[in-house]
Amino acid sequence: MELCDWLIKILPVLHNFRHISRLYILRSTNSRPVCHTVTDNYTRITQSRHSSVYTSKDTIFSLSSGHGKCGVAVIRVSGTKSSVVLKNLGRFKELPRPRYAVLRTLYDQTENIPIDHGLVLWFPAPRSFTGEDCVEFQIHGGPAVVAAMASNLCKIPGIRQAEAGEFTKRAFLNNKLDLTEIEGLGDLIHAETEAQRRQALRQMEGNLGKLYERWRSRIIKMMANVEAFIDFSEDENIEEDIINHVNKEVNDILLEIENHLHDNRRGERLRSGVRVTILGEPNVGKSSLLNLIAQRPAAIVSDVAGTTRDIVESAVNIGGYPVLLSDTAGLRESRDVIEKEGVRRALDRAKNSDLKVIMVSAKDIVKHFQDDEMFDLRVYIEETLKQLGLSEHGVAGNMFSDKQNFTSDNIDKGEDIFIIINKTDLIQEEIVKTVINSNDKQQICAVSCTNEDGITEFLEVLTKKLENLCGNPLSGNPSLTQARHRHHLCNCVSQLHLYQHYIDLEDVVLAAQSIRRGTREIGKITGKITSEDILDVIFKDFCIGK
Repeated sequence: MELCDWLIKILPVLHNFRHISRLYILRSTNSRPVCHTVTDNYTRITQSRHSSVYTSKDTIFSLSSGHGKCGVAVIRVSGTKSSVVLKNLGRFKELPRPRYAVLRTLYDQTENIPIDHGLVLWFPAPRSFTGEDCVEFQIHGGPAVVAAMASNLCKIPGIRQAEAGEFTKRAFLNNKLDLTEIEGLGDLIHAETEAQRRQALRQMEGNLGKLYERWRSRIIKMMANVEAFIDFSEDENIEEDIINHVNKEVNDILLEIENHLHDNRRGERLRSGVRVTILGEPNVGKSSLLNLIAQRPAAIVSDVAGTTRDIVESAVNIGGYPVLLSDTAGLRESRDVIEKEGVRRALDRAKNSDLKVIMVSAKDIVKHFQDDEMFDLRVYIEETLKQLGLSEHGVAGNMFSDKQNFTSDNIDKGEDIFIIINKTDLIQEEIVKTVINSNDKQQICAVSCTNEDGITEFLEVLTKKLENLCGNPLSGNPSLTQARHRHHLCNCVSQLHLYQHYIDLEDVVLAAQSIRRGTREIGKITGKITSEDILDVIFKDFCIGK
């Protein structure tokens, strides 16, 4: 009887210990809270990140406009001593009205003489770019004026020059921007084409971050349900089908993330530029085409075959899309060691290109057309590519067919190839039209680099191909733009697949841990969960003053 009484007393304790041990397994491997953000160099004023203000002991300043002589220069100050700076330099007895421009004479602190007359704007926390007290001085952009302002700011105790990206970093720490918005801001600053500007602006407005945050919120909810099932599965308070509901949600979100990942790297390609390579035999006009598109003599043009030995690159803007255009050595058999190396580099560049422009001579085509009544342009191009070594080296195979073999049928549907017939000025126009019209010309253009005939039509078709490769940055869900995003999303997908694996094994504890890790991976994209290393990667490319 004593043993039975002892068991009756100890069983409830063991039952509770089972729940506690499961939760400990889940949480011991991850001691940091879900919304933790690294603030090693900063002081947290309040407890909640969404309502907190992070500040540093230092007040920072920098020139936020472009360097060099200019009409207006903007110097930004951020930190607790911004008001001190304002009163000292502007001789304000009281702080001016927030967010209103005030014309003021700014004085040298040592010699008590005017530095310049400029506009002053006061942005008290938290309604500023950084979330801290901020001041902006809009002064004349002469180097001497800017240097005098910087010298006087350095004389004020507790004021120092800002590090690269430090203003934006403080904005992140004060929840003004998430990491995707910050990356969008950086891309907007560096945008060189219209399509890049549109994509960067959409990301800076938070569209991409909102998409990731929705996924993260859903995964957190799934994680909570699984942990609730672990804690209360034997109680009557838990729904019986809660795990089935989580399984369905995991399947749904996996499908959404995988579809987002399978975008042919459109956003990344638009951000970094589309790699277009011009290929062909020697002396078909590859260098002339490069110079026409670049609008400058980027490559040497000569009647001597094999002039180009190395790869000549030029960054160009075609239809609003950024393109890195490459001219390559003529593809042919050669005993010349240098030319053989040029051919090898050309083939390597072709393999790594997003779009290949294959150039052939109209004179060669017409010769075959006149000699063969059954002439087929597509078959001729197929044979030409084989002679150039493109098929044997896997270039044409990758472009046209999953079987790694080039066929004439694939010319019409090839996304990564474009055939251009050059030197049409050397033959009769009627013959060119006859040759082109006798075939499906969807992927073929006829041009003359000498008199620029057909170049406009060629650029129109090329622009459409670039749009297919990069997509429309303003339509549909925002594009994935960073390799960092892809890395964390792939890790999240792997963790959700692990969840499915452990659920099949009926190991709910390890399944819950997989969901928790998936949550952290998405959180790393927006900065909800991060590390100092990630912050350094994001902010190191920002210019001083931003």
